[in-house]
Amino acid sequence: MARLVTCFCCLLIAQAAAAESAAPAETADRPRIGLVLSGGGARGLAHAGVLKVLEEQRVPIDAIAGTSMGAVIGGLYASGMTPAQIETLVGTLDWYEAFRDRSPRRDKNFRRKQDDREFLVRFPLGVKSGDLRVPRGLIQGQKLTQVLRRETIAVAGISDFDRLPTPFRAVATDLETGERRVLAGGDLTEALRASMSAPGVFAPIEVGGRLLVDGGLVENLPVDVAKQMGVDLVIAVDVGFVPVGRKELNSAFAVSNQMLTIMMMRETERQRALLAAGDLLIAPALGTMLSTDFTAVARTIQAGEDAARAQAPRLAALSLDAARWNQYLASRSGAADRPGLQFVRVDERSTRYRERIEAELAPVVGKPLDAQAMERHLSRLYGDDNFETVDYRVVRDGERSGIEVSARRKSWGPNYLRFGLELQDDFEGSNSFNAGLRTLVTEANRYGADLQLDLQVGAHPLFRTQFHQPLGYASRWFVAPRLLIERRLFDIRDGDDRLATYRVRTAEAGLDLGRELGSWGEWRVGVLRGEGKRNLLVGDPGDPDLPPRTGFDRGELFSRFSVDRLDDVHFPRHGELFTLQWDAPRESLGAEADLDRISFDLQVARSRGRNTIVISASGGARVSGDSSGVEDFYSLGGLFNLSGLSPDAVSGPHFGIARAIYYRRIGSGQEGFLNVPTYLGASLERGNVWERRNDMDFGSARTNGALFLGFDTFLGPVYLAAGLDEDGGRSFYLLLGRIR
Repeated sequence: MARLVTCFCCLLIAQAAAAESAAPAETADRPRIGLVLSGGGARGLAHAGVLKVLEEQRVPIDAIAGTSMGAVIGGLYASGMTPAQIETLVGTLDWYEAFRDRSPRRDKNFRRKQDDREFLVRFPLGVKSGDLRVPRGLIQGQKLTQVLRRETIAVAGISDFDRLPTPFRAVATDLETGERRVLAGGDLTEALRASMSAPGVFAPIEVGGRLLVDGGLVENLPVDVAKQMGVDLVIAVDVGFVPVGRKELNSAFAVSNQMLTIMMMRETERQRALLAAGDLLIAPALGTMLSTDFTAVARTIQAGEDAARAQAPRLAALSLDAARWNQYLASRSGAADRPGLQFVRVDERSTRYRERIEAELAPVVGKPLDAQAMERHLSRLYGDDNFETVDYRVVRDGERSGIEVSARRKSWGPNYLRFGLELQDDFEGSNSFNAGLRTLVTEANRYGADLQLDLQVGAHPLFRTQFHQPLGYASRWFVAPRLLIERRLFDIRDGDDRLATYRVRTAEAGLDLGRELGSWGEWRVGVLRGEGKRNLLVGDPGDPDLPPRTGFDRGELFSRFSVDRLDDVHFPRHGELFTLQWDAPRESLGAEADLDRISFDLQVARSRGRNTIVISASGGARVSGDSSGVEDFYSLGGLFNLSGLSPDAVSGPHFGIARAIYYRRIGSGQEGFLNVPTYLGASLERGNVWERRNDMDFGSARTNGALFLGFDTFLGPVYLAAGLDEDGGRSFYLLLGRIR
């Protein structure tokens, strides 16, 4: 019996040995090859070219160690992507867009879309404990993280990097201790993001309780990490930086970059010294290419190909025959299926957002994990503009699989300051400006209320506040008490002649009730009470045709329906905007007379390639009652509002205007002139103001047009423009700020 058991055991051992020798990777009779990919930002895209040549030469890779961009490219390959797929991804990805954190405007919370319609700069400062704060990185990495999630979705459930189609290691730096961290497991996307988080550029990533940044700080070419993975031979690809000459050291940025290059070179040289005689070193000829230059992706990949092909004789010695190569490829294609999602949960630090997250992600439960669907849902959550990052990972609870969502509140929030500047000059001595400051207090209570305080000085001084209170944590219904104190100038004109100028002071308080219609729209009704005073600054006080110079009371109801699907408020390329409003001053509420006014604004944008056309129309009319208040007048004049006339050149109780605006994005780079999106365009406008509603018709409208050069700057849109009126009038503009 003992002999039988012994024979049986020997048979099992023999079968196991035979199975091991026939394993897909078939490394028993060939050297195990490790691939080391260095960091280098955009220079690291050359790794895609090296992988392409390795595949052409049928060189198998048994382990990968990478740092920064080398970790990203290596991690994508380790997840099962082919070199061709990686080349397509890095060649078609809009890297500059991926490095922006802003959600697509269509996914923004509707209230935040309204912020865009002011002249405030896009970058808010945080206010916390009385101090001004800024983000821990210029880029939080929200979009880039979701790109990596999408591309590695097939291995989302694998937490041991040795179980990936190709075993993998990523190198990062512990920001608190300065130590090297070799990531061998956990969430693959988190590991890739941590390894490439250049300090000051990308925000640090928390992994396993440690705050991690770019691994290039401590080990840009991790040869020793690959050797520790049990390989026999290393192919190291170094795309690291080289020092520049004295002529290039002409700025603080260049000197700082040179300092980092020197520091990283020392460790890289130490790692190169670990290469044995049989190892290969591939160094693509990238010269002084910057790590931020993603404009020459094809040329960078080609440099990797050229450098790898220069090693063709040595690579040929590592080549597999066709049969064994196909077996190797088959071993890399066995990635796990996308798990079905039985539940959604939030991590411990995100419990305050549980209801919001669960409501948004309810549609994904019971379906296979779909990265694109998850990206859409997370983009809508991120569009609330309260979060630094919103991310997820695949988790298991016994036999059930699901996702765990992390929503990190902005570390520099939850209170913010935004500044704005609006300038206008007609090159004829007339100019105006407004400077604004907005304080925004978000998450004022558990239901997500926020308080907005605006202060503006200049031609149109005002103080405005609004408290937006949702009627429940996940409710779309809200109430919004508000207060406005402002002073405005109104001109009364007869053609080119100014008959009078009024300064109108107004103070009013209101209460609105509304409902958000997803991220695309809003309906609200409200009531307001207030008072004001008209002061005649220019004109004849005894002229009976001028509105009286007196105090007045306000009391009215209003209802407004708004739709905003524009992809950009300044230079839209796609989408629609529509607003319809009814105003109803009533004597019973304190107004001087019963009135009914209706106004609307419509805008439709469509694009093909670099070309965009925007069709828009606006109008307003008094449909019942009468008023002698200049504060109730509409005005036209200024760029895109009868461009050949000076701003507010014509005014009256009724108006209408239609516009067709064409512009083309110019410039050869990603951002246009001086790295700023630049547009050249023209407009055609037809409209007018009327004293009586019965006089409103297309035949009595004026035709105007404009030529303009526009820049979409950090401070807001800038226009250089010339307008022409049908009667030969001309106006010239230098504008900074939103066109009203």
